[in-house]
Amino acid sequence: MYQPHAAVFDKVLWAKLRGLAPLRSRPARSVLLRQGDPGTHVLLLESGSTIVTLTGENGERTLLAVRGAGELIGELAVLDAQPRTASVIAAEACQVRVIPAPEFLGFVDEHGLTASILRHAIARVREAEAVRLELATAPVPARLASALGRLVQSTSCTAGHVHVRLTQVELSQLIGASRNAVGTAIKAWRDHGWLETEAGGGLLIRDIARIKAHPLGRG
Repeated sequence: MYQPHAAVFDKVLWAKLRGLAPLRSRPARSVLLRQGDPGTHVLLLESGSTIVTLTGENGERTLLAVRGAGELIGELAVLDAQPRTASVIAAEACQVRVIPAPEFLGFVDEHGLTASILRHAIARVREAEAVRLELATAPVPARLASALGRLVQSTSCTAGHVHVRLTQVELSQLIGASRNAVGTAIKAWRDHGWLETEAGGGLLIRDIARIKAHPLGRG
């Protein structure tokens, strides 16, 4: 089962890593890392959730993963000194620590963390492969329910209801579906009271368990 870095690292080391940079706030929907940019820093996500997307040559976006608190983001571009391969967008308001590349690399060398980070990266690749298979084979309601489930799972919200601050157009891009197909799935869930649509274009998820169990709205 995939686990965030904070669960994989030694607790003392994780605390030291957090101490390398001050806490900063980032608003919902802000771009935290941009595809193609150089790896100048690593983000340590203290709270909030993010989506990782890949943009194709024609501008189409594909969801690769959802990341929550306790994750390092952008560390591979720093380790291999190559441009970033994906963008990371705040799905909600986030608190992050921006660790400059030299400090991060020094920390990794000092504590011999390269192997641990690479093993974690392999786990991420396996998770991304599962997402791609799902996008290629599952019907739209099931893909959307799964994507919403990942967003809810990674959120820092502890209340029963969770805000997803992505528009239906963005959701359709993320799962490779049409806006109308996404709207149809959402309408069925809204009719059951499992979610609400918000004026700003986001969703208020009231019962993600039912949405995932009955993606066609027949439950």
